[in-house]
This record gives sequence, C-alpha cells and structure tokens, in this order.
Amino acid sequence: MQNDEIRDAVRAVIGSVAPGADLGALRPDRPLREQVDLDSMDWLNFLIGLHEKLKVDIPEADYAKLVTLGDVLDYLAPKLGK
Repeated sequence: MQNDEIRDAVRAVIGSVAPGADLGALRPDRPLREQVDLDSMDWLNFLIGLHEKLKVDIPEADYAKLVTLGDVLDYLAPKLGK
C-alpha cells in the first residue's frame, strides 16, 4: 500500500467515527484526538476501524505510540508493506 492510500484509509476511518471532522484540515504533527475531538471510546472505535479496514493488528501496548496523524501513518506504513 502506498502512503497516499494509507492516509486516505485513515481519513476514511476518522470520518466514520467523527462524521463532522474536517478531514482536509488534519495536521500530521498535532494530536489527532484533539483535532477531531475524539473521546476515549471514539479513539477505541478509530483503532478498531483501522484494524477492520486495513487488516492490521494494533496491540493495546502500541496505543500510546499513536498520538498524531503522522504517528499513525508511520506506524501503519511498515505493517502494510510500504
């Protein structure tokens, strides 16, 4: 999977969890939860959505590594063959 495809998939999952989010305005260096106002349940649904859409396992021990959009993309890229 290419970086653009991963980014698009992540944005799609965010959009499904936070339908009112301005996906085009997401910054890769700011905390994702703050940008789209996700509470802890929304965040868990986002991670589950990534697992379902991309067929990638994200162990609970790795959740703390996923703070920004950039973190999420950097985490997923090697797992998805990029």
